[in-house]
Amino acid sequence: MATVLLVEDDPSILRGLEMNLKIDGLRVLSATDGVAAVRAARAAMPDLIILDLGLPSMDGFDVLREVRKDDPDVPILVLSARASEAEKVLGLSLGADDYVTKPFGLAELLARVRALLRRTRRREADAVVAFGPVSIDVVARVVRVNNEPVEVTALEFDLLRYLTDQPMRAVTREQIMQAVWGAGHAGTPRTVDNFIARLRSKIGDDPADPKFIETVRGVGYRFNPG
Repeated sequence: MATVLLVEDDPSILRGLEMNLKIDGLRVLSATDGVAAVRAARAAMPDLIILDLGLPSMDGFDVLREVRKDDPDVPILVLSARASEAEKVLGLSLGADDYVTKPFGLAELLARVRALLRRTRRREADAVVAFGPVSIDVVARVVRVNNEPVEVTALEFDLLRYLTDQPMRAVTREQIMQAVWGAGHAGTPRTVDNFIARLRSKIGDDPADPKFIETVRGVGYRFNPG
Protein backbone atom coordinates (compact mmCIF):
# COMPACT_ATOMS: atom_id res chain seq x y z
CA MET A 1 0.00 0.00 0.00
CA ALA A 2 1.53 3.30 -1.13
CA THR A 3 1.62 6.18 1.34
CA VAL A 4 0.49 9.64 0.26
CA LEU A 5 1.27 12.75 2.30
CA LEU A 6 -1.58 15.20 1.73
CA VAL A 7 -0.68 18.81 2.58
CA GLU A 8 -3.79 20.98 2.58
CA ASP A 9 -5.12 23.63 4.99
CA ASP A 10 -8.70 23.74 3.68
CA PRO A 11 -10.62 21.29 5.92
CA SER A 12 -13.28 20.43 3.34
CA ILE A 13 -10.75 19.68 0.59
CA LEU A 14 -8.60 17.76 3.05
CA ARG A 15 -11.45 15.53 4.21
CA GLY A 16 -12.72 14.90 0.70
CA LEU A 17 -9.31 13.99 -0.69
CA GLU A 18 -8.45 11.81 2.32
CA MET A 19 -11.63 9.81 1.80
CA ASN A 20 -11.17 9.37 -1.95
CA LEU A 21 -7.48 8.51 -1.77
CA LYS A 22 -8.25 5.84 0.82
CA ILE A 23 -11.04 4.49 -1.37
CA ASP A 24 -8.41 4.29 -4.13
CA GLY A 25 -6.38 1.96 -1.90
CA LEU A 26 -3.82 4.43 -0.60
CA ARG A 27 -2.59 5.09 2.92
CA VAL A 28 -2.98 8.79 3.69
CA LEU A 29 -1.05 11.01 6.08
CA SER A 30 -1.99 14.66 6.33
CA ALA A 31 -0.50 18.01 7.33
CA THR A 32 -2.25 21.38 7.44
CA ASP A 33 0.71 23.76 7.57
CA GLY A 34 4.13 24.03 5.97
CA VAL A 35 6.28 23.24 8.97
CA ALA A 36 4.25 20.12 9.77
CA ALA A 37 4.50 19.09 6.11
CA VAL A 38 8.30 19.18 6.10
CA ARG A 39 8.40 17.30 9.41
CA ALA A 40 6.00 14.63 8.15
CA ALA A 41 7.88 14.20 4.86
CA ARG A 42 11.13 13.63 6.75
CA ALA A 43 9.62 11.22 9.26
CA ALA A 44 7.28 9.21 7.05
CA MET A 45 9.18 9.15 3.74
CA PRO A 46 5.92 8.92 1.73
CA ASP A 47 5.63 7.47 -1.75
CA LEU A 48 3.96 10.65 -3.04
CA ILE A 49 3.19 14.17 -1.77
CA ILE A 50 0.16 16.25 -2.75
CA LEU A 51 1.12 19.81 -1.87
CA ASP A 52 -1.00 22.94 -1.57
CA LEU A 53 0.97 26.20 -1.90
CA GLY A 54 -1.02 28.64 0.24
CA LEU A 55 -0.10 27.21 3.64
CA PRO A 56 0.22 28.66 7.14
CA SER A 57 3.67 28.89 8.77
CA MET A 58 5.63 28.14 5.59
CA ASP A 59 4.75 28.80 1.94
CA GLY A 60 4.31 25.76 -0.26
CA PHE A 61 7.22 26.76 -2.49
CA ASP A 62 9.47 26.75 0.58
CA VAL A 63 8.10 23.35 1.56
CA LEU A 64 8.95 22.12 -1.92
CA ARG A 65 12.51 23.41 -1.58
CA GLU A 66 12.99 21.76 1.82
CA VAL A 67 11.56 18.42 0.74
CA ARG A 68 13.73 18.34 -2.36
CA LYS A 69 16.84 18.92 -0.23
CA ASP A 70 16.02 15.74 1.71
CA ASP A 71 14.56 13.60 -1.06
CA PRO A 72 15.21 14.32 -4.74
CA ASP A 73 13.04 11.42 -5.91
CA VAL A 74 9.69 11.44 -4.09
CA PRO A 75 6.94 12.43 -6.57
CA ILE A 76 5.33 15.78 -5.68
CA LEU A 77 2.02 16.91 -7.14
CA VAL A 78 1.26 20.57 -6.52
CA LEU A 79 -2.46 21.26 -6.01
CA SER A 80 -3.04 25.00 -5.84
CA ALA A 81 -5.35 27.88 -6.66
CA ARG A 82 -2.30 29.73 -7.99
CA ALA A 83 -2.87 29.37 -11.71
CA SER A 84 -0.48 31.83 -13.34
CA GLU A 85 2.08 30.51 -15.80
CA ALA A 86 4.91 32.01 -13.77
CA GLU A 87 3.85 30.15 -10.63
CA LYS A 88 3.46 26.88 -12.52
CA VAL A 89 6.92 27.30 -14.01
CA LEU A 90 8.38 28.09 -10.57
CA GLY A 91 6.77 25.05 -8.99
CA LEU A 92 8.00 22.73 -11.72
CA SER A 93 11.48 24.27 -11.69
CA LEU A 94 11.70 23.71 -7.91
CA GLY A 95 11.08 20.01 -8.43
CA ALA A 96 7.33 19.41 -8.63
CA ASP A 97 6.46 16.49 -10.91
CA ASP A 98 2.97 17.73 -11.74
CA TYR A 99 0.87 20.85 -11.16
CA VAL A 100 -2.94 20.83 -10.88
CA THR A 101 -4.94 24.01 -10.35
CA LYS A 102 -8.04 24.46 -8.20
CA PRO A 103 -10.89 23.93 -8.80
CA PHE A 104 -9.97 20.47 -10.00
CA GLY A 105 -11.70 17.35 -11.29
CA LEU A 106 -11.40 14.49 -8.80
CA ALA A 107 -11.15 11.78 -11.46
CA GLU A 108 -8.33 13.62 -13.23
CA LEU A 109 -6.46 14.22 -9.98
CA LEU A 110 -6.67 10.56 -8.98
CA ALA A 111 -5.48 9.55 -12.46
CA ARG A 112 -2.46 11.82 -12.10
CA VAL A 113 -1.71 10.35 -8.66
CA ARG A 114 -1.83 6.83 -10.07
CA ALA A 115 0.42 7.81 -12.98
CA LEU A 116 3.06 9.27 -10.65
CA LEU A 117 2.97 6.17 -8.44
CA ARG A 118 3.30 3.87 -11.47
CA ARG A 119 6.31 5.85 -12.64
CA THR A 120 7.92 5.45 -9.23
CA ARG A 121 7.21 1.72 -9.15
CA ARG A 122 8.82 1.27 -12.56
CA ARG A 123 11.97 2.96 -11.26
CA GLU A 124 11.96 0.55 -8.32
CA ALA A 125 11.30 -2.54 -10.43
CA ASP A 126 14.85 -3.81 -10.14
CA ALA A 127 15.57 -2.36 -6.72
CA VAL A 128 17.31 -4.71 -4.30
CA VAL A 129 18.80 -3.47 -1.05
CA ALA A 130 21.68 -5.62 0.21
CA PHE A 131 23.79 -5.56 3.35
CA GLY A 132 25.86 -8.31 4.94
CA PRO A 133 24.08 -11.62 4.25
CA VAL A 134 20.72 -9.85 3.84
CA SER A 135 18.99 -8.80 0.62
CA ILE A 136 15.62 -7.06 0.30
CA ASP A 137 13.62 -7.27 -2.89
CA VAL A 138 11.69 -4.01 -2.60
CA VAL A 139 9.02 -4.78 -5.18
CA ALA A 140 8.43 -8.45 -4.37
CA ARG A 141 8.66 -7.63 -0.64
CA VAL A 142 10.93 -10.59 0.01
CA VAL A 143 13.75 -10.67 2.55
CA ARG A 144 16.55 -13.19 2.11
CA VAL A 145 19.38 -14.15 4.43
CA ASN A 146 22.24 -16.06 2.78
CA ASN A 147 19.98 -16.30 -0.29
CA GLU A 148 17.24 -18.10 1.68
CA PRO A 149 13.82 -16.41 2.04
CA VAL A 150 12.95 -15.32 5.56
CA GLU A 151 9.32 -14.98 6.62
CA VAL A 152 8.52 -11.45 7.77
CA THR A 153 5.18 -9.77 8.39
CA ALA A 154 4.04 -6.76 6.36
CA LEU A 155 4.84 -4.42 9.27
CA GLU A 156 8.26 -6.00 9.80
CA PHE A 157 9.03 -5.49 6.12
CA ASP A 158 7.86 -1.87 6.23
CA LEU A 159 9.96 -1.25 9.33
CA LEU A 160 13.06 -2.80 7.76
CA ARG A 161 12.58 -0.82 4.57
CA TYR A 162 12.05 2.42 6.51
CA LEU A 163 15.36 1.91 8.31
CA THR A 164 17.33 0.84 5.24
CA ASP A 165 16.01 3.79 3.23
CA GLN A 166 18.01 6.17 5.43
CA PRO A 167 21.36 4.59 6.29
CA MET A 168 23.36 6.02 9.21
CA ARG A 169 20.50 8.31 10.22
CA ALA A 170 19.29 8.10 13.82
CA VAL A 171 15.49 7.97 13.96
CA THR A 172 13.33 8.17 17.06
CA ARG A 173 10.75 5.60 18.06
CA GLU A 174 8.08 8.26 17.49
CA GLN A 175 9.28 8.82 13.90
CA ILE A 176 9.21 5.08 13.30
CA MET A 177 5.70 4.76 14.75
CA GLN A 178 4.37 7.54 12.51
CA ALA A 179 6.07 6.26 9.37
CA VAL A 180 5.30 2.54 9.73
CA TRP A 181 2.12 2.35 11.80
CA GLY A 182 0.61 5.76 10.97
CA ALA A 183 -0.12 8.81 13.07
CA GLY A 184 -3.38 7.41 14.46
CA HIS A 185 -1.86 4.20 15.88
CA ALA A 186 -2.32 3.78 19.63
CA GLY A 187 0.84 1.77 20.25
CA THR A 188 3.77 2.72 22.47
CA PRO A 189 7.53 3.02 21.90
CA ARG A 190 7.79 -0.47 23.38
CA THR A 191 5.96 -1.73 20.28
CA VAL A 192 8.88 -0.52 18.15
CA ASP A 193 11.39 -2.21 20.46
CA ASN A 194 9.54 -5.52 20.16
CA PHE A 195 9.48 -5.33 16.37
CA ILE A 196 13.17 -4.40 16.23
CA ALA A 197 14.00 -7.41 18.40
CA ARG A 198 12.06 -9.71 16.05
CA LEU A 199 13.72 -8.24 12.97
CA ARG A 200 17.19 -8.65 14.45
CA SER A 201 16.43 -12.28 15.20
CA LYS A 202 15.18 -12.95 11.68
CA ILE A 203 18.13 -11.34 9.87
CA GLY A 204 20.74 -12.76 12.26
CA ASP A 205 21.68 -9.44 13.87
CA ASP A 206 23.01 -10.23 17.36
CA PRO A 207 20.89 -8.19 19.83
CA ALA A 208 23.83 -8.05 22.25
CA ASP A 209 26.09 -6.56 19.60
CA PRO A 210 23.99 -5.59 16.56
CA LYS A 211 25.90 -4.79 13.37
CA PHE A 212 23.04 -3.50 11.25
CA ILE A 213 20.14 -2.20 13.37
CA GLU A 214 21.96 -0.23 16.01
CA THR A 215 20.43 1.18 19.17
CA VAL A 216 21.05 4.90 19.60
CA ARG A 217 20.82 5.42 23.33
CA GLY A 218 18.30 8.04 24.34
CA VAL A 219 17.10 8.45 20.74
CA GLY A 220 16.00 5.31 18.93
CA TYR A 221 17.66 3.31 16.17
CA ARG A 222 20.05 3.66 13.24
CA PHE A 223 20.63 1.39 10.25
CA ASN A 224 24.29 0.68 9.53
CA PRO A 225 24.80 -1.08 6.19
CA GLY A 226 28.31 -2.07 7.25
